[in-house]
Amino acid sequence: MRATSEYATLGHADRMCDFISSYILDRYMERDPKTRYAVEVQMKDNFVTLGGEVTSKAKFTKAERAEFVREAVRQVGYTAAYAKRWGADNVPNADALKVTEHLSEQSPDIAQGVDADGWGDQGIFWGMAIRFPKTGNMPLDHFIARRIGERLVEERIGGIDVKTQVEVMDGRVSSVIVAVPCFRRDLPDLLQDIPPLVRSVVGHKPPSLVVNGTGAYVRHGSMGDCGTTGRKLVVDFYGGNCRIGGGSPWTKDPTKADLTLNVYARKKALEAMERFGLELCHVAVACCIGRRDITVTVFDGITNRQVADWTESRPASEVIAELGLDKPVYADKCRRGLFA
Repeated sequence: MRATSEYATLGHADRMCDFISSYILDRYMERDPKTRYAVEVQMKDNFVTLGGEVTSKAKFTKAERAEFVREAVRQVGYTAAYAKRWGADNVPNADALKVTEHLSEQSPDIAQGVDADGWGDQGIFWGMAIRFPKTGNMPLDHFIARRIGERLVEERIGGIDVKTQVEVMDGRVSSVIVAVPCFRRDLPDLLQDIPPLVRSVVGHKPPSLVVNGTGAYVRHGSMGDCGTTGRKLVVDFYGGNCRIGGGSPWTKDPTKADLTLNVYARKKALEAMERFGLELCHVAVACCIGRRDITVTVFDGITNRQVADWTESRPASEVIAELGLDKPVYADKCRRGLFA
């Protein structure tokens, strides 16, 4: 059986946009935990656009929000010093960012349902758990792809806009693809440094390892790719191993089901795996905008057989508090992973 997953670090333009929105949300949650927030981010070169809705007692100015954007990008690593090393035309620079915004308040039609402690959206959300404690009960290909990407950034091998892809055949890593920013002059060192790092993560030498399929990779971040929130959902969830429900989790306050019920579906999958003695478990969670009812359906991930289903009727605020999502934890979750 073949399974493949990819990973992109925060230096990737799309994930940087996810982080920017999460960072801004944290600033609102610090002042007003009841903030209603749905803000998309697009970034190209040194230009950032914010678009969406915010209703909050925290009344930040445009200038303050623009500085939040710059600080988020600094935390990702695109500083003036980084731009000096790579060249101003090759990477973004937090100090040079120009920020525009198109923001309004949350629609009153949505607010009336959230005010009644129901969900701020409707949809279906999927959770997954696999009985593999060494990977935190996450798919092996997803876990390895993430770990290799994180290690490359931690050990400063090349630049910070790293992508990885891992293929697993019958429980063993069979192929690894890595893309790491580097100048042409540094490519020989990169080709020497990456294979031992990959072996240390995988535990053996993969039969196939590709490093920088096009060779040198200099222009990166939002200079090489227009970033948009919500385009890395496969990275955010379970790789190529599970259906994906809802939209981006990183641009929403906790009343939005896109965030909270994806985390809840993962929690229910872990619980159901133990309760029903499953080796692989998939859970579908569905809700209705403005209502409290949640339907939960459990599947044996190996046979695709439905094992159980039930309905829970709980205030949205109770689920949010149970998951610890009523606090400014979003930038950290975006950095570490939704289920970490």
